[in-house]
Formats: sequence, C-alpha cells, structure tokens
Amino acid sequence: MESKCNAVIYGEFTIKFTEVEARALEAIAGYGTNNFLKLFYEHMGKAYLEPHEQGVKTLFEDIKKSLGPQLLMVDKARKALYEV
Repeated sequence: MESKCNAVIYGEFTIKFTEVEARALEAIAGYGTNNFLKLFYEHMGKAYLEPHEQGVKTLFEDIKKSLGPQLLMVDKARKALYEV
C-alpha cells in the first residue's frame, strides 16, 4: 500500500530591529534585488545564496514595502518633536 502525505507547513516570524538596523536593512534592499544578487554572486559565489534566491527576492520586496513607510513615520515624528 502506497502512503501519501499532503502536508503544508507554514512559518511566520517577527523580528524586532532598532532604527539603525532597519535603515541599514532598507538600504541593502533598496540597492535592488538583482543588483544585490549579481554582486553577491560575483564576489562571494553562488553556492551559499543561490538556493535561497527566491526568498531573497520576496524578502527585499517585503522590506521595501514595510520599512520605507515606517521609517518615514519615524522621520516625521522626529521632525515634529524637534520643531516644537
């Protein structure tokens, strides 16, 4: 008798960053996924990162979508606080 399993496992993770870390991460993602991967592969090789390439692409997109607006809010709050 053949046994089949059709299970899906999904993990979702929350990471907390300092503002300095978030700005650094946004800068890396803002460099562009293809540019980042090209330079990484040229200087570091493909063996380590290539198996995770799709994850890098979606990670960079998520970073650009979420961190940019959040950091803009921090900038606006800081500006409002210091203009008083």
